Amino acid sequence: MTPPQRRRRFPKAEPEPVVPPSPPPSASDGEQPEGPKKNPERLYVIAGPDGGERSDLDLVTLIVARADPPPSATPEQAALLRLCTAPLSVAELSAYLGLPFSVVAVLLTELVAADMVTARAPVIRQALADRSLLEAVMHGLQRL
Repeated sequence: MTPPQRRRRFPKAEPEPVVPPSPPPSASDGEQPEGPKKNPERLYVIAGPDGGERSDLDLVTLIVARADPPPSATPEQAALLRLCTAPLSVAELSAYLGLPFSVVAVLLTELVAADMVTARAPVIRQALADRSLLEAVMHGLQRL
């Protein structure tokens, strides 16, 4: 059952429809205008030049901070270290910071090299439980 809808006694006048702005003259007729563009220069400033070796980081690699952020850390590195007090995956860090995976991977590589964070593979549970464990549970339930 849906609740009844409330209606105004004196409805307001309908607002005038907003006319979308026309595309810039440089866009050709066959192309659709894209959404708001991100500033790639900002990401380059955050990540720095990508000339060094990168750590082997997946989206599911868990990151744990070893220390508090030093005063010399960039704002993004300080935010990463504050977030990583508990283990978080690289995908979660990327989502929380609103940065692409590649930028977060470069930042984490710098932190791993400085020994400020620990990167570890996620704990993978076995597909099948151990037979001895299942037998122990079964015997415990039979004793009840």
